[in-house]
Amino acid sequence: MVRNTSVIVAIAAVLSACSPPQQQQMTPMAGFIVVKEQPVQLTSELPGRTDPTAVSEVRPQVSGIIKARLFTEGGTVTVGQPLYQIDPAPYQAAYDSAAATLSAAKTKASRFADLLKASAIAPQDNDNAQSAYLQAKAALETARINLAYTRITAPIPGRIGASTVTVGALVTANQANSLATISTLDPIYVDIDQSSSELLALERSAQKGQIDRGGPLSAEVTLTLDDGSVYPQKGKLQFTDVTVDPTTGTVRLRAIFPNASNFLLPGLYVRATINEGVDPHGILIPQLSVGRNPKGEPTVLVVDADNMARLRQIKTGRAVDGNWQVVEGLKAGEKVIVQGLQNLRPDMKVNAMPAQTGPATGPTPAAQPAAK
Repeated sequence: MVRNTSVIVAIAAVLSACSPPQQQQMTPMAGFIVVKEQPVQLTSELPGRTDPTAVSEVRPQVSGIIKARLFTEGGTVTVGQPLYQIDPAPYQAAYDSAAATLSAAKTKASRFADLLKASAIAPQDNDNAQSAYLQAKAALETARINLAYTRITAPIPGRIGASTVTVGALVTANQANSLATISTLDPIYVDIDQSSSELLALERSAQKGQIDRGGPLSAEVTLTLDDGSVYPQKGKLQFTDVTVDPTTGTVRLRAIFPNASNFLLPGLYVRATINEGVDPHGILIPQLSVGRNPKGEPTVLVVDADNMARLRQIKTGRAVDGNWQVVEGLKAGEKVIVQGLQNLRPDMKVNAMPAQTGPATGPTPAAQPAAK
């Protein structure tokens, strides 16, 4: 029994000597991209509402009975187009009476002027006659204006809404309730609210020369409608408000868009994408390569000269599809690990090689605001 045990031990020793040595743990692979600078278009997608460029609430300037409505509700009207006809009869009578009074006053003023030349009347009598003539002339002009006001016309071009009165209704001069409302929709405004903090950061970057804005009020704007479709025509940023809304902390921006087909209606919710400028020295890295430290600050792993993975804290700016814009922490020529991260930890020796390019590693040139 002892002999058999010795034989087994000897065989085991021989087999152990013949087996290959235990393989050491392999150095993990790390795919990297080389950081490079490139122009990055800075854009912001912000909520907005459409608003007419002009609005007119139509009201009568004289009182009377509506004899006719002269427009189609919901249709397009032009400046000066008749909208309503108020019964003109009393105003026509007033005009005719004023015309007769003026005729008599003119005749009297002419006769008194001749008599004054012949010293047949006192100068005061002539002055009274001339004054009466001028008053009669002014009364006739007033009567003419009131008669013209019986035909209510469109003060601005645009789309007209529903009529609030029908034929036979009594209206009064300068009443509180409008008869109809006209909205000018071509062009149309889009009012956009932007965070004041983002706007200030953008201004600081422009002042430091980090962003080329291309001059004031030159930003191009595109619209995404509520159903996700893109409005085919582009607009221009017209102005930035000079005050911050204390309740929301936002600043009102206004863009203007062509709207010849009246496709955009007032009050429509849209998403406006504003081109705010270009970062001429932008750096973009894939979002999958960015981690977070215990404080929630963004970090990446970079490969140093000794092929060691080093943890680097960075500051991100805007999101671009699957990429982050890096504002601080990286410079051109550095190697950022983007593949094999699940097997790596800081200060580890790595087998570094260029990453395979694809949607996750290929930066694109248009940037959106970073998610906060």
